Amino acid sequence: MPNSPSNKITLNMGITVPSLIFIIITCFFAAFYPDQTGAVLDDIKSFIFVNLNWVYVWAVTLFVFFLFYLMLSKYGNIKLGNNDSKPQHSFFSWISMLFAAGMGIGLMYFSVAEPMQHFSSPIFAGEDVITRTKNAQLYTFFHWGIHAWAIYGIVGLSLSYFTYRYKLPLSLRSCFYPLLKDRIQGRWGNVIDVFALCSTVFGITTTLGFGVVQINSGLVNMNIFPGTSFTYQFIIVFVLIAIAVLSAVTGVSKGIKTLSRINIVAVILLLLFVIMVGPTSHILGSFTQGIGNYISGFIDLTFNTHAYKTDELPWFYDWTILYWAWWISWAPYVGIFIAKISKGRTIRDFVAAVLIIPTLFNFIWMTVFGNSAMWIDKFKAGGALSGIATNPDVLMFSFLEYLPLSSVTSLLVILIIITFFVTSADSGIVVLDSIATRNSTKTSKTQIVLWGVVLAVISLVLLNAGGLQALQSMTLITALPFSIIMILFMVSLVKALRVDYKYYQRDFSEPTNLWTSDSWKDKLKQIVTFKNKRAIDLFLSTTVKQAFEELQAVLSHYDINSKINTHQNPNRVEIEIKHEIVNNFIYGVRNESINLPEYFLNEDNLPDVDSDESFFPLSYFGDTREGYNINYFTRNELITDVLKHYERFLKLTSEEKNVMFISSNINHKIFKKIKREFKKD
Repeated sequence: MPNSPSNKITLNMGITVPSLIFIIITCFFAAFYPDQTGAVLDDIKSFIFVNLNWVYVWAVTLFVFFLFYLMLSKYGNIKLGNNDSKPQHSFFSWISMLFAAGMGIGLMYFSVAEPMQHFSSPIFAGEDVITRTKNAQLYTFFHWGIHAWAIYGIVGLSLSYFTYRYKLPLSLRSCFYPLLKDRIQGRWGNVIDVFALCSTVFGITTTLGFGVVQINSGLVNMNIFPGTSFTYQFIIVFVLIAIAVLSAVTGVSKGIKTLSRINIVAVILLLLFVIMVGPTSHILGSFTQGIGNYISGFIDLTFNTHAYKTDELPWFYDWTILYWAWWISWAPYVGIFIAKISKGRTIRDFVAAVLIIPTLFNFIWMTVFGNSAMWIDKFKAGGALSGIATNPDVLMFSFLEYLPLSSVTSLLVILIIITFFVTSADSGIVVLDSIATRNSTKTSKTQIVLWGVVLAVISLVLLNAGGLQALQSMTLITALPFSIIMILFMVSLVKALRVDYKYYQRDFSEPTNLWTSDSWKDKLKQIVTFKNKRAIDLFLSTTVKQAFEELQAVLSHYDINSKINTHQNPNRVEIEIKHEIVNNFIYGVRNESINLPEYFLNEDNLPDVDSDESFFPLSYFGDTREGYNINYFTRNELITDVLKHYERFLKLTSEEKNVMFISSNINHKIFKKIKREFKKD
């Protein structure tokens, strides 16, 4: 194979080889033993859904509230990249791409099918028609709303942050850096990426497989294809994967962005058409009421496990829990793709856009198609759509037959599904290559073709053998461990954001406020000199103690009694002014140490250090406020610093509103008084 940059293989074998082995083994059993494999995997999936559904509920709930917290917190202004980073893509292109990758085919597949299935479900047969209609819309909103995008948002945000802020590879292992540090480069990092690659292959393959079935059904409905045999499915997969590979080769900024823009425009045109020719007034009114129902029922929906309505549990497992597992299983793929296109956004912009804009569009889409279908089923179709609710492959096309220009709109739907198929496939190919190469900047076009072939072959083999359901069950099972991994992402992200915020918010050291230009050479010497324990002990016993003694002598002139306390373990010196009622004033200095990181010791152009442990004098106070390094103070400067804190102490003590903070004695007396009065009563 030529060794040019465009053809040089950059696959990481520690990730690629184990992943392909696991994928081949899984697909072998799913293809050649579909019934047996499906039965085993269904049993495992059922056990998880029935006994561990609360894990999904709590995990998704944490994702939602965590992202809202970040959006509203002080961390919201942190950029996904350097502080001067600019977004790589326009807002419209960015939204179009993340929307096409995140929901795509599913919107076309379930926009009519899900509301109709909720509406006609035997579980809710006892309710009146209006209640069933409202609940069908509400549950559809719930499954396609903020919770779904929060799952994608956690992975996408974590990857974006650690990739562009920490300059780490665009890889799931990078999200563990605050927890594992350099160990992410080893075996554990490979395990995480193998998991991500396998999960991505399974998720994309099953979704593309179901997309092919719907495209085939649409073409049969329009009399373009005579049947739904494997031959026609093969033609569809071959043509669409070829287009996807071509798009992926041209890159995110060209092929994928262009297709996503075309897609979103076509979707909006179809949406506006249905609004205009469908039951317009009903659509607008039900959308408004649906938003209100969703907002008012948000908390109840989030925590509802249907524990008190056991007859609804099968529905709960087959819909809500399945959706949470499905979105989680897709999170590595969608998260990596979202991260790839999100450099330069702030955390607040990222979370607001990812949670709210796609969610709002999903609500509009599901209302227009779902509520229109239920309205037509009640007033025009005589229940015909309800009768085929369990056949989502044809339900969208059957719905369109009740509207004008059904042939045109059906063709447009097929084109939209094809475009969604291609954008899902090409973005999936890019993500697979990114995982397998650990985000190598020099990828091979041969690799792009390879991943396209892998997706095509797996989809065709499973379509032919009927093993898609087994692979779907496998995908849903992997969601359980990945939900725990995502929770660790949140822990890791919080640790990193705290460090990040403190780094950029940290002001100059307190002692530097007193620096003058006359002594800059002495200050520079102090800065570049790292002290050992003996040097700091000497500083405490001379400069610090002498400063306190001089201040003590002057305080006595004002009839203020003070004492100097010395301690050996750790070595510290303090000046204390005792009081009867208010707390004592204490200003102390102790010998503290810090371990210097290895990179600091090995850097040639940093000050020389004899040991990996450096010592410094740290101030501390009687009210337990955080102290600071006073290494740069002269004796007079140290006295001045003590007086600053003493002035603060006197000012706070003289204000009665601070009584609960300035005296533990007063608090104790108040407590005793309340206790005596309580006993009297």
